[in-house]
Amino acid sequence: MIQNSKLTLALVQTDLYWKDKVANLAMLEEKLWQMEESVDLILLPEMFPTGFTMDVEEVSEPMNFHVSRWMQQLAAQKKAVIAGSVIIRDGKNYFNRLLWVQPDGKISTYDKRHLFRMAEEHHYFSAGTDLPIFELNGWRICPQICYDLRFPVWSRNRMGESRMDYDLIFYVASWPAVRTSAWDALLPARAIENLAYSVGLNRVGTDGNQIPYVGHSVVYDFKGERLLDLGEKELISTIELDKANLDSYRKKFPAWTDADNFKLL
Repeated sequence: MIQNSKLTLALVQTDLYWKDKVANLAMLEEKLWQMEESVDLILLPEMFPTGFTMDVEEVSEPMNFHVSRWMQQLAAQKKAVIAGSVIIRDGKNYFNRLLWVQPDGKISTYDKRHLFRMAEEHHYFSAGTDLPIFELNGWRICPQICYDLRFPVWSRNRMGESRMDYDLIFYVASWPAVRTSAWDALLPARAIENLAYSVGLNRVGTDGNQIPYVGHSVVYDFKGERLLDLGEKELISTIELDKANLDSYRKKFPAWTDADNFKLL
Protein backbone atom coordinates (compact mmCIF):
# COMPACT_ATOMS: atom_id res chain seq x y z
CA MET A 1 0.00 0.00 0.00
CA ILE A 2 1.25 3.47 -0.89
CA GLN A 3 1.83 5.57 2.24
CA ASN A 4 1.51 9.34 1.95
CA SER A 5 1.07 11.95 4.66
CA LYS A 6 -0.74 14.23 2.19
CA LEU A 7 -4.11 13.74 0.54
CA THR A 8 -5.47 16.12 -2.09
CA LEU A 9 -9.24 16.43 -2.50
CA ALA A 10 -11.36 18.09 -5.17
CA LEU A 11 -14.87 19.19 -4.15
CA VAL A 12 -17.27 19.60 -7.05
CA GLN A 13 -20.01 22.00 -5.92
CA THR A 14 -22.39 22.18 -8.85
CA ASP A 15 -25.96 22.58 -10.03
CA LEU A 16 -27.53 19.49 -11.62
CA TYR A 17 -29.87 18.91 -14.54
CA TRP A 18 -33.12 17.37 -13.35
CA LYS A 19 -33.25 13.62 -14.09
CA ASP A 20 -30.98 14.00 -17.11
CA LYS A 21 -28.01 11.64 -16.84
CA VAL A 22 -26.56 12.46 -20.23
CA ALA A 23 -26.52 16.20 -19.52
CA ASN A 24 -25.10 15.78 -16.01
CA LEU A 25 -22.30 13.44 -17.01
CA ALA A 26 -21.33 15.66 -19.93
CA MET A 27 -21.36 18.75 -17.71
CA LEU A 28 -19.29 17.11 -14.97
CA GLU A 29 -16.80 15.68 -17.45
CA GLU A 30 -16.24 19.13 -18.94
CA LYS A 31 -15.77 20.66 -15.48
CA LEU A 32 -13.30 18.00 -14.39
CA TRP A 33 -11.23 18.27 -17.56
CA GLN A 34 -10.85 21.99 -16.87
CA MET A 35 -9.32 21.12 -13.51
CA GLU A 36 -5.56 21.23 -13.99
CA GLU A 37 -4.49 20.19 -10.49
CA SER A 38 -3.50 16.60 -9.79
CA VAL A 39 -5.67 15.19 -6.99
CA ASP A 40 -6.18 11.91 -5.15
CA LEU A 41 -9.95 12.03 -4.57
CA ILE A 42 -12.80 13.77 -6.41
CA LEU A 43 -16.14 14.15 -4.60
CA LEU A 44 -19.45 14.53 -6.48
CA PRO A 45 -22.84 15.34 -4.89
CA GLU A 46 -25.54 12.93 -3.79
CA MET A 47 -27.43 11.49 -6.79
CA PHE A 48 -25.21 13.51 -9.13
CA PRO A 49 -26.50 11.89 -12.35
CA THR A 50 -30.15 12.79 -11.68
CA GLY A 51 -30.67 15.14 -8.75
CA PHE A 52 -32.40 13.98 -5.55
CA THR A 53 -35.47 12.19 -6.90
CA MET A 54 -37.76 9.38 -5.80
CA ASP A 55 -38.57 8.43 -9.40
CA VAL A 56 -36.52 5.27 -9.06
CA GLU A 57 -38.16 3.22 -11.80
CA GLU A 58 -37.50 5.99 -14.32
CA VAL A 59 -33.87 6.85 -13.56
CA SER A 60 -32.26 3.89 -11.75
CA GLU A 61 -29.76 1.57 -13.35
CA PRO A 62 -27.93 -1.62 -12.34
CA MET A 63 -24.32 -1.74 -11.27
CA ASN A 64 -21.65 -1.81 -13.98
CA PHE A 65 -23.85 0.07 -16.39
CA HIS A 66 -23.67 3.59 -17.86
CA VAL A 67 -22.80 5.72 -14.81
CA SER A 68 -20.45 3.12 -13.30
CA ARG A 69 -18.54 2.84 -16.56
CA TRP A 70 -18.39 6.62 -16.94
CA MET A 71 -16.87 6.89 -13.47
CA GLN A 72 -14.35 4.15 -14.25
CA GLN A 73 -13.27 5.87 -17.45
CA LEU A 74 -12.94 9.27 -15.79
CA ALA A 75 -11.10 7.87 -12.76
CA ALA A 76 -8.57 6.25 -15.07
CA GLN A 77 -8.15 9.43 -17.11
CA LYS A 78 -7.80 11.70 -14.07
CA LYS A 79 -5.71 9.13 -12.14
CA ALA A 80 -7.86 9.77 -9.08
CA VAL A 81 -10.58 8.07 -7.07
CA ILE A 82 -14.04 9.45 -7.91
CA ALA A 83 -16.89 9.15 -5.38
CA GLY A 84 -20.55 10.16 -5.49
CA SER A 85 -23.96 8.56 -5.03
CA VAL A 86 -26.14 7.01 -7.73
CA ILE A 87 -29.61 5.44 -7.79
CA ILE A 88 -28.84 1.74 -8.23
CA ARG A 89 -31.33 -1.03 -8.96
CA ASP A 90 -30.51 -4.46 -7.50
CA GLY A 91 -33.25 -6.97 -8.24
CA LYS A 92 -36.44 -5.50 -6.79
CA ASN A 93 -34.56 -3.14 -4.46
CA TYR A 94 -33.26 0.37 -5.04
CA PHE A 95 -30.30 1.89 -3.23
CA ASN A 96 -28.92 5.39 -2.82
CA ARG A 97 -25.45 3.98 -3.37
CA LEU A 98 -22.12 5.74 -3.13
CA LEU A 99 -19.65 4.45 -5.69
CA TRP A 100 -15.97 4.68 -4.79
CA VAL A 101 -14.23 4.19 -8.13
CA GLN A 102 -10.48 3.74 -8.34
CA PRO A 103 -8.26 4.52 -11.34
CA ASP A 104 -7.70 0.78 -11.90
CA GLY A 105 -11.46 0.32 -12.35
CA LYS A 106 -12.22 -1.31 -9.01
CA ILE A 107 -15.54 -0.19 -7.52
CA SER A 108 -16.38 -0.25 -3.81
CA THR A 109 -19.76 0.81 -2.47
CA TYR A 110 -21.63 2.26 0.49
CA ASP A 111 -25.44 2.21 0.66
CA LYS A 112 -27.04 5.14 2.46
CA ARG A 113 -28.05 4.02 5.94
CA HIS A 114 -30.42 6.82 6.99
CA LEU A 115 -33.16 7.42 4.44
CA PHE A 116 -34.79 10.85 4.49
CA ARG A 117 -38.36 10.09 5.49
CA MET A 118 -39.48 13.71 5.09
CA ALA A 119 -39.08 13.15 1.35
CA GLU A 120 -40.38 9.54 1.70
CA GLU A 121 -36.99 8.18 0.67
CA HIS A 122 -37.61 5.19 2.98
CA HIS A 123 -40.61 4.19 0.85
CA TYR A 124 -38.55 3.91 -2.33
CA PHE A 125 -35.07 2.85 -1.22
CA SER A 126 -33.62 0.07 0.91
CA ALA A 127 -31.34 1.16 3.75
CA GLY A 128 -27.72 0.08 3.87
CA THR A 129 -26.50 -2.14 6.69
CA ASP A 130 -22.71 -1.98 6.35
CA LEU A 131 -20.27 0.87 6.84
CA PRO A 132 -17.05 0.25 4.90
CA ILE A 133 -13.79 2.08 5.47
CA PHE A 134 -11.97 2.85 2.24
CA GLU A 135 -8.19 3.08 2.07
CA LEU A 136 -6.31 5.52 -0.14
CA ASN A 137 -2.57 6.22 0.01
CA GLY A 138 -2.38 5.09 3.62
CA TRP A 139 -5.45 7.11 4.66
CA ARG A 140 -8.55 5.43 6.09
CA ILE A 141 -11.71 7.14 4.86
CA CYS A 142 -15.33 6.82 6.01
CA PRO A 143 -18.11 7.47 3.43
CA GLN A 144 -21.49 8.96 4.38
CA ILE A 145 -24.47 10.36 2.47
CA CYS A 146 -26.44 13.49 3.37
CA TYR A 147 -29.02 12.61 6.10
CA ASP A 148 -26.43 10.31 7.74
CA LEU A 149 -24.91 13.52 9.10
CA ARG A 150 -27.66 13.78 11.73
CA PHE A 151 -26.80 10.43 13.33
CA PRO A 152 -23.44 10.53 15.15
CA VAL A 153 -23.55 6.95 16.45
CA TRP A 154 -23.39 5.61 12.88
CA SER A 155 -20.28 7.67 12.16
CA ARG A 156 -18.52 7.22 15.51
CA ASN A 157 -14.79 6.77 15.08
CA ARG A 158 -13.97 3.82 17.30
CA MET A 159 -10.61 2.52 18.43
CA GLY A 160 -9.36 -0.78 17.09
CA GLU A 161 -6.42 -2.74 18.40
CA SER A 162 -3.90 -0.07 17.53
CA ARG A 163 -5.65 2.77 15.71
CA MET A 164 -8.91 4.59 15.15
CA ASP A 165 -11.26 3.42 12.41
CA TYR A 166 -10.70 6.34 10.06
CA ASP A 167 -8.76 9.56 9.44
CA LEU A 168 -11.30 11.37 7.27
CA ILE A 169 -15.09 11.29 7.05
CA PHE A 170 -16.96 12.79 4.11
CA TYR A 171 -20.60 13.49 3.31
CA VAL A 172 -21.91 13.83 -0.24
CA ALA A 173 -25.24 15.59 -0.10
CA SER A 174 -28.33 17.22 -1.53
CA TRP A 175 -28.90 19.29 1.60
CA PRO A 176 -31.68 21.89 1.13
CA ALA A 177 -31.08 25.58 1.84
CA VAL A 178 -33.83 25.69 4.47
CA ARG A 179 -31.72 23.49 6.79
CA THR A 180 -28.31 25.03 6.12
CA SER A 181 -27.83 25.96 9.79
CA ALA A 182 -27.89 22.26 10.75
CA TRP A 183 -25.36 21.42 8.01
CA ASP A 184 -23.05 24.19 9.20
CA ALA A 185 -23.26 23.04 12.82
CA LEU A 186 -23.01 19.27 12.44
CA LEU A 187 -20.00 19.01 10.12
CA PRO A 188 -17.52 20.57 12.58
CA ALA A 189 -19.11 18.51 15.37
CA ARG A 190 -18.35 15.30 13.47
CA ALA A 191 -14.72 16.45 13.12
CA ILE A 192 -14.29 17.29 16.80
CA GLU A 193 -15.97 14.24 18.30
CA ASN A 194 -14.21 11.82 15.95
CA LEU A 195 -10.74 13.44 15.93
CA ALA A 196 -10.75 13.31 12.13
CA TYR A 197 -10.97 15.56 9.10
CA SER A 198 -14.62 16.19 8.15
CA VAL A 199 -15.72 17.05 4.61
CA GLY A 200 -19.18 18.03 3.37
CA LEU A 201 -19.88 18.27 -0.37
CA ASN A 202 -23.27 19.74 -1.25
CA ARG A 203 -24.91 20.86 -4.49
CA VAL A 204 -26.26 24.27 -5.50
CA GLY A 205 -29.19 25.40 -7.66
CA THR A 206 -32.88 24.49 -7.61
CA ASP A 207 -34.12 21.00 -8.45
CA GLY A 208 -37.19 19.83 -10.34
CA ASN A 209 -39.24 19.87 -7.12
CA GLN A 210 -38.39 23.58 -6.73
CA ILE A 211 -36.15 22.89 -3.71
CA PRO A 212 -33.18 25.29 -3.50
CA TYR A 213 -29.67 24.31 -2.44
CA VAL A 214 -26.92 26.76 -1.47
CA GLY A 215 -23.81 24.62 -1.29
CA HIS A 216 -21.76 25.51 1.80
CA SER A 217 -19.39 22.67 0.90
CA VAL A 218 -16.64 22.74 3.49
CA VAL A 219 -13.61 21.03 4.99
CA TYR A 220 -12.85 20.97 8.73
CA ASP A 221 -9.76 19.73 10.48
CA PHE A 222 -9.75 17.43 13.51
CA LYS A 223 -10.14 20.40 15.89
CA GLY A 224 -13.22 21.67 14.09
CA GLU A 225 -11.35 24.53 12.43
CA ARG A 226 -12.56 25.39 8.94
CA LEU A 227 -9.93 24.87 6.26
CA LEU A 228 -12.03 25.43 3.13
CA ASP A 229 -15.45 26.95 2.43
CA LEU A 230 -16.92 27.02 -1.07
CA GLY A 231 -19.73 29.36 -0.10
CA GLU A 232 -22.73 29.38 -2.44
CA LYS A 233 -20.99 29.50 -5.82
CA GLU A 234 -20.83 26.79 -8.45
CA LEU A 235 -17.17 25.81 -8.54
CA ILE A 236 -14.53 23.13 -8.03
CA SER A 237 -12.06 23.69 -5.22
CA THR A 238 -9.09 21.59 -4.12
CA ILE A 239 -7.34 21.21 -0.80
CA GLU A 240 -4.37 19.25 0.51
CA LEU A 241 -4.74 17.57 3.91
CA ASP A 242 -1.85 16.39 6.07
CA LYS A 243 -2.16 13.17 8.05
CA ALA A 244 1.01 13.94 10.00
CA ASN A 245 -0.78 16.87 11.61
CA LEU A 246 -3.70 14.61 12.52
CA ASP A 247 -1.46 11.92 14.00
CA SER A 248 0.43 14.50 16.03
CA TYR A 249 -2.77 15.99 17.45
CA ARG A 250 -4.19 12.58 18.36
CA LYS A 251 -0.99 11.84 20.25
CA LYS A 252 -1.04 15.14 22.12
CA PHE A 253 -4.79 15.08 22.80
CA PRO A 254 -5.81 11.39 23.03
CA ALA A 255 -9.48 11.96 23.87
CA TRP A 256 -10.35 8.80 21.97
CA THR A 257 -8.85 6.72 24.82
CA ASP A 258 -11.76 7.81 27.04
CA ALA A 259 -14.48 7.06 24.51
CA ASP A 260 -17.38 4.77 25.40
CA ASN A 261 -17.21 1.27 23.95
CA PHE A 262 -20.32 -0.02 22.18
CA LYS A 263 -21.49 -2.23 19.35
CA LEU A 264 -24.16 -1.47 16.77
CA LEU A 265 -26.86 -4.14 16.73
